Amino acid sequence: MNNGYLKKGRIKQKQETREKILSCAQELMNSGKKFTLEEVAEKAKVSRATIYRYYSNVEILYAEAGIDINTKSPKTIYEDLRGLELKDKILGIQEYYNNLALDNENAFRNYLSIVLTSDSQHNKRGARRTKTLKMVLDETSLTKKEIKNLQNLFTVLMGIESLIVTKDVCGLNNEQSKKILKWGMELLLKGISFEQRK
Repeated sequence: MNNGYLKKGRIKQKQETREKILSCAQELMNSGKKFTLEEVAEKAKVSRATIYRYYSNVEILYAEAGIDINTKSPKTIYEDLRGLELKDKILGIQEYYNNLALDNENAFRNYLSIVLTSDSQHNKRGARRTKTLKMVLDETSLTKKEIKNLQNLFTVLMGIESLIVTKDVCGLNNEQSKKILKWGMELLLKGISFEQRK
């Protein structure tokens, strides 16, 4: 998926188009049918040129649609954490994405492999983690730059990429990986003074 394209112009409309494409791909997957980008474009009622702006090849769309089926939206995750202290919300986001990655590890590794070996410029992903973190961090009196920096920093400690490092490089098992990443997040959170917006 071309993340650069999504960040320019009518962002909300582009995000809705991306979600419609994923939804149509999932419907075709659930019917057990192998599909082409052109078939998804037709079902989603978008042009061939449009679908190629989002997905350069069908393998990337297959992989992302498969992962997306099991993933809560950032808004749902945010609402699930309502009522918790800010630091607990951030730890809850980390726990959700780390569990999601471990529960679907083979699918995530496959997706990363396809994206990283693709010769396309369309190699960015949906950025759910940063979107979810932004919702929580927007509750604070931090500046936009501080929020963006924390989104990026916190994202490093969650999801498949950090788990690959802890497991493949450090030799930790699943529980040890989750524990060390949580400990890292707790250390970061201790050093940050959050003030809630009124």
